[in-house]
Amino acid sequence: MMQILQGAQMLFVAFGALVLVPLLTGLDPNVALFGAGLGTLLFQVITKRSVPIFLASSFAFIAPIMYGVQTWGIPATMGGLMMAGVVYICMGGIIKVRGVGIIHKLLPPVVVGPVIMVIGLGLAPAAVNMALGKTGDGAVQLIDGNAALWISSVSLLVTIFFSVFARGFLKLVPIMAGIVAGYVTALVYGVVDFTAVQQASWLAMPNFTYPEFNINAMLFMIPVAIAPAVEHVGDMLAISNVTGKDYLKKPGLHRTMTGDGVATMAASLFGAPPNTTYSEVTGAVMLTKAYNPVIMTWAAVTALVLAFVGKLGAILQTIPVPVMGGIMILLFGSIATVGLNTLIKNQVDLHKSRNLVIVAVTLVFGIGGMAFGIGEFSLQGVSLCGIVAIILNLILPADLGENHVVDNAQLDSAQDSK
Repeated sequence: MMQILQGAQMLFVAFGALVLVPLLTGLDPNVALFGAGLGTLLFQVITKRSVPIFLASSFAFIAPIMYGVQTWGIPATMGGLMMAGVVYICMGGIIKVRGVGIIHKLLPPVVVGPVIMVIGLGLAPAAVNMALGKTGDGAVQLIDGNAALWISSVSLLVTIFFSVFARGFLKLVPIMAGIVAGYVTALVYGVVDFTAVQQASWLAMPNFTYPEFNINAMLFMIPVAIAPAVEHVGDMLAISNVTGKDYLKKPGLHRTMTGDGVATMAASLFGAPPNTTYSEVTGAVMLTKAYNPVIMTWAAVTALVLAFVGKLGAILQTIPVPVMGGIMILLFGSIATVGLNTLIKNQVDLHKSRNLVIVAVTLVFGIGGMAFGIGEFSLQGVSLCGIVAIILNLILPADLGENHVVDNAQLDSAQDSK
C-alpha cells in the first residue's frame, strides 16, 4: 500500500509538466497520461526494472509538434515522432557496439548547447502571445488583454516563487503550483468555460490518434531527437549519483536509451507526445529516498488509470491560454538557459573560430526559421539547425581558429604591459 501511495506521489510531481505538453500542442492530455504510463512500463521491461525513473512528455518536442500539427496534422506528426524513437533505438545499438564515447564525438557540447537554446528561444513569441491572451501565432485574441496579463503574471510569479523559494517536496512542483494559481485567477476573472466538463463522462476511452507516415514529417522529426538523447545520458548520470548505483554499466546506457526509444514509439502509436526521463521525478527520488523501481511501476499504473477518467481531461482542457503563457515564459527561457549552461559548463571556447561558426549558424538558422527544401521535401527550425550543427562539427578542422586565440592572448598581454 505504501508503494502505491509513493507511486501516486511521483506521478503528482510529474503531472504538471506531463499535461503541459499536450495542452500546448493540441494533443489530448488523457492520451499523454496513457503514453507516459505505457512508456514507463515498457522502459522497465527493457531495463529489467532496475532504474527508479519515470518517463513522460518531452519539452524538447513542443515546437516540432506544434509545427508538425499545423503543417501535416496529428497522425503524420505521430508518424514522424515514431522515427525519433527509432533514432534512440539506433543510438542504443551504436552505444552497445562503440561505447558511450561515440555520443560525445557526434554530439559534443558545441553542437548540443545551441540546439537546446533554439528549442527554448524559438518558442519565445508563442509564450508571449499566449500570456497576452492570444493564440500562439498571435492571430486571434482569445481573452481580454488586461485580464490575460493579470492571469499570466500570477501564473508566472507563483511558478518563479516555488522554483526559487519553496523547500522540500514543494520545490518539485512549480509548474503544478503555477497552473493552480493561474487557474484560480482565471476563475476570478470569469474566463473559464465548464461546458465541456459537464458534457464529459466520468469514464471514457482516451481520444487515441494512430500514426500516418509522411516522409517530410519523418525527416523533420529525426534530428529533433538529438537534444533529448543527450539529456537522457545526463538524467542517467543524475539518477546514478542519487542512488549510488552505476546505471550506465548495469543495465547499461544502451538498454536505457533503447527503453526511451521504445517508450517514445509506443506513446506516438496512440497519439501521445514522445517520452523522456523526468528529472523532476529524480529530484523526488533524492528527497524521499524512494529508490525502489517498483514505486515507478505504481506511478505508471496510476497514470494509466487516470487516462480513462474523462472528466479529468475535460477539466485540464478548460485551463485558459494565459495560464499556459505565463508558465511558458519561464519554461522556454529555462530551456534556452540549459543550452547556454551546456556551453559554459563544458568550457566551450567561443574565441575559436570553429566553435563560433557552429554556434552562430545554428542559432540564426534555428531562431530565424531558415528553411531548406528540394521538391516536396523541406527541413527547417530545430531539425535543420541540428543537422547543420552536426555537419559543421564533423567537417570543420579541430584546430581551426587556434592561432586566432593565441593572437588575442598575445594582444591582451601586450596591452597589459603598456
